[in-house]
Amino acid sequence: MTDQAANRADYCYRHPDRQSFILCQRCGRTVCTECQTPAAVGVHCPECVREQRAAYTANRRASGAASGLTVARRRFAMLDQKATVVIIAVSVVIWLLDQITGRFFTTWFAYYTPLVGTQPWRIVTGLFVHSSILHIAFNMFAVYIFGRILENLLGTWRFLALYFLAGLGGDVAVSFLTPGTPVVGASGAIFGLFAAFFIIQRSLGYNAVQLLVVMGLNLLVGFLPGTNISWQAHVGGIVIGFLTGLVFARTRNVKQRGLQIGLLVAEAVVLLGAIAAAYVAIGGYGLLR
Repeated sequence: MTDQAANRADYCYRHPDRQSFILCQRCGRTVCTECQTPAAVGVHCPECVREQRAAYTANRRASGAASGLTVARRRFAMLDQKATVVIIAVSVVIWLLDQITGRFFTTWFAYYTPLVGTQPWRIVTGLFVHSSILHIAFNMFAVYIFGRILENLLGTWRFLALYFLAGLGGDVAVSFLTPGTPVVGASGAIFGLFAAFFIIQRSLGYNAVQLLVVMGLNLLVGFLPGTNISWQAHVGGIVIGFLTGLVFARTRNVKQRGLQIGLLVAEAVVLLGAIAAAYVAIGGYGLLR
């Protein structure tokens, strides 16, 4: 028996060669991004959509109203890897504007623990600022490769939750280990993607040791003298990536959606609380004076 046959529940029921982590909210079948249709809650498979449309059309005809569904609107809603594209686009635009404005965005967007109390946007915006063309090139290449894979596996909103939670994990590690150092870049979030992908692959029955080796080697680079890399952010991102990947793996069933959302929200609350605690511990803005 092949691995695919043994794990056929992890593949799209209409495309057996496409692995997916997305389940239809109504019937629980696995669907790929091509087959999913976004709904008010989760996504629906083609069969469930057909049933809904048939019932909708029948009701509209019975009431004498015209159908309002259009193919164009559906196709737009089903575009793949929307979040990955937006993250890369925003990061590139901010980097270009940063060069034009003489590092204005680095000054005001970089993550800096002593300022998060008065400028809380830095908790998120630091992920979109990069120090050099090589910095943004390597980071966006990693987002492009792993972002597309994970957004297909998890769906857009789970992927975004993972990305920003891992970024917060990096912020927390920096806040406690090097609170007086400004940090820029998406590396913490990217290492979180690595870690979560490892956990998800393992949960699906695949050997992901090579990914663990690659992640370890990249982490070691941050410890080399003169690299000016925040290994603290990498470690924080990895820890939260592992944790979030575990949440996704253990709450995959549609019936556990509420539990999954609750655990993700709890992660965010704890991480934000930790950043606030670090800010208070160092005396906030007073550290600069």
